[in-house]
Amino acid sequence: MKKISVLIPCYNEIENVGPMSEAIETVMTNELPGYDWELVFIDNNSTDGTREKLREICREGSHFRAILNAKNFGQFNSPYYGLMQVTGDCCIQMCCDFQDPVSLIPQYVAAWEEGYKICIGIKSTSKENKLMRGVRTIYYKMIRKMSDVEQIEHFTGSGLYDRSFIEVIRQLDDPTPFMRGIVAEYGTKVKKIEYEQPQRRAGKTHNNFYSLYDAAMLSFTSYTKIGLRLATFFGVGVGLISFVLGVIYFILKLLYWNRFPAGTAPILLGMLFLGAVQLFFIGLIGEYILSINKRVMHRPLVIEEERLNFEKKAPPEEADAE
Repeated sequence: MKKISVLIPCYNEIENVGPMSEAIETVMTNELPGYDWELVFIDNNSTDGTREKLREICREGSHFRAILNAKNFGQFNSPYYGLMQVTGDCCIQMCCDFQDPVSLIPQYVAAWEEGYKICIGIKSTSKENKLMRGVRTIYYKMIRKMSDVEQIEHFTGSGLYDRSFIEVIRQLDDPTPFMRGIVAEYGTKVKKIEYEQPQRRAGKTHNNFYSLYDAAMLSFTSYTKIGLRLATFFGVGVGLISFVLGVIYFILKLLYWNRFPAGTAPILLGMLFLGAVQLFFIGLIGEYILSINKRVMHRPLVIEEERLNFEKKAPPEEADAE
């Protein structure tokens, strides 16, 4: 009997973890009775009582498991780490806020049985703020045009991943994983399933300007070279324009030396412009260096504090004896 793992990353989702566990259990029991299954929550150090609720859920049945992180390790590391801890023949990753509809699970599994190794959800429409969706759309299209890898628009990471793909990402050993880019780069036999993204069921979103900016820059620095190339091209362009203007100014000064007062305003504006350009590209290069630094330091993805309902591994001495 094949086993399906469902991975739910969560952070301060006390209002959603209970209904989510019930919804997953209903789908797996009623619509996919021919499969063994497990539901794994990975909690990113919640502070609102989510952990106590997860302990309660895990006591209710052996299908429910939880990994409790020692700290908040970010929106990318935690689900990526959780993906490598599941034991199923495939893993379905979904958000805890119900913005990834549970009704997609049977569709993912059906596509998986057809031979697809990856089945991902694509937000064709959304009930989120129209301005935010518009900004996301522009971002996706920009990254897609600038990236060396064919990026997937309106893909949040939700989907089904076959065990073979999970083993591939395990070999990557990436300390700063960006799942959307990894799927686009290494995913084979990918099935895209469109859906309308509903509004969050309960609670508040944990995304803010900083987290969204961090996600955007991680994608930008990991999968594009245009930032560094743009600095080079822009520098050459500004240098050529400055040289041409300098020659023109020199000629005019020679011809009309007593009637051509340039003044200090152009000099001041030019200095401010060049200073702004330099600061912008220094910051952009700094983003690339920060990305490199994180990879070189090679810190662990996650440090666990506790596991619930996982089988305990035998100590090395006992394993050797067996």
